[in-house]
Formats: sequence, C-alpha cells, structure tokens
Amino acid sequence: MRVHPKPPAPAETFAWNWQPWGWLLTCTPLAAAAVHGFTTRQLAIAGGTGHNEAEWHALAATAGVARNSLAAVTQVHGASVVRACAHEAGARPRADGLAGDDPDVALTVRVADCVPLLVADARRGVAAAVHAGWRGTAAGIAGAAVSLLARSFGCAPGDMAAALGPSIGACCYTVGPELTDAFRAGGHGSAVDRWFRPGPERLHLDLWAANRDQLVSAGVPDTSVFVSGLCTACHPEWFYSYRREGAAAGRLVGFIRPSGASRQA
Repeated sequence: MRVHPKPPAPAETFAWNWQPWGWLLTCTPLAAAAVHGFTTRQLAIAGGTGHNEAEWHALAATAGVARNSLAAVTQVHGASVVRACAHEAGARPRADGLAGDDPDVALTVRVADCVPLLVADARRGVAAAVHAGWRGTAAGIAGAAVSLLARSFGCAPGDMAAALGPSIGACCYTVGPELTDAFRAGGHGSAVDRWFRPGPERLHLDLWAANRDQLVSAGVPDTSVFVSGLCTACHPEWFYSYRREGAAAGRLVGFIRPSGASRQA
C-alpha cells in the first residue's frame, strides 16, 4: 500500500484527508455542518476560475457538485459578501465572500496568504466562504458574513461555526505602521493593539486573531471558531504564498457546500 507523506500538522481540530488529487484539509467540528475543505499546492490552480479546468473539475468532484456549480467571486480585497444563486453559479460578482443555502452549489474563495474563512450554520443548513486579506479584515468582512447569514437566512450567530484555513501567520506577516491606522479607521478600537505585535524591525499582523475576534464580536461562540494554525509562508512545499512568490504564486482554494437543511424541512 502506497504511503502518502502528510503536510505539516495543523491544530488538533483539523485533519488531513487524502483525495485523488492530493491532501485536503478539513475542520472536524465544521464537517458536522457542511462538506468543506482547504486545498494545497497538490491541486495546482493558477489565475482565475477560467483556468486549470482539470483541477476545478477535480475540486468539484471533491465537493460533490457539478463543475458549473462551483460559485466564485472576482475578489477585490474589500468587505462585501453576496448571496450565491444556483442559476448564477458561473457569474463572478465583485466581492470577497459568498453565502448560500443551496446544497447543489459549493462556495469557493482563492487565497495565497490571505485567510480563507468558512462559516456554517448546521441548524439552518447555510454556509459562507470568505477571502479575508488585511484590507477585508480591517473593514470587518468576518462580521459582514455573519450579518448576511443572519439577515438573509434567519441564522442565529450562536448556531454558527467557523474555520480559518492555511494563511500567512503573524510569524511571517510583517507590515508597516500605516496598517494600524487602517484598522483603527475600521472601528476596531483597542482590539487593534492585540492584532499588531512589535518585531525587531517591523510590526507583525495577526490576521488569525483579528478574524477570530471579529467573529466572536459578531456573536459566533468562541468555542466554535477554529484556526488551522498553518502559515503559508512557512511551508513552501505545501502552500502558495504571494509574499514569498509574488505574482507567480498560484492559489489555494477554500470551499464549502451548504447542507440545505432548512430547504429539506
């Protein structure tokens, strides 16, 4: 029997699952609410959703949907989260997050250091996929996703669970002091001081802590927010990193398929 070397160990609430194309990272608690996952470099995706068709077909098979039912957005590094509709799965609105309740549509985001954030409400069968870079995080995109799920689908934040996949960690994400001004302008108050840590030469930004705190502030239970703890910049053999590779970097994909429980009730 062939042994497949595993990627680096994630937090204990995450697990690696072997697929025909390679390793897929899943969040064990979130799996009870929705089919989901985070890819590695083994599913080599570059450019937008119109490229690498073989890889997108492989991802669709993993998600359990048709290729044309992989919903995506044209990511703009903002804080807009939109509803995904089955008949519009091929469209790509300008936004950085998708939410939906159709079990035949998988929601996707593409990242190469930014945080792929997946949220699900098992009771309502609703989910969201979010691309949270520093701009989106400063603008509060995590809270925007929770708000949309509550407003459009009747979800209670207390019923939600969220998973943050592989992305650049505070260990490697050095930034200039101007970013603190952007976060303070976003209305995050004293929390900003927890998200920026002093380093020998520059500040270190903790996107994991920032998005986790914003989810909790929006009403998601602290015990239901899970962070993979895998830094894309630290593991070049497994993850793409824009900071390390520049414009040549490919993209990792975070995807989630709503269970549609409320539709079946």
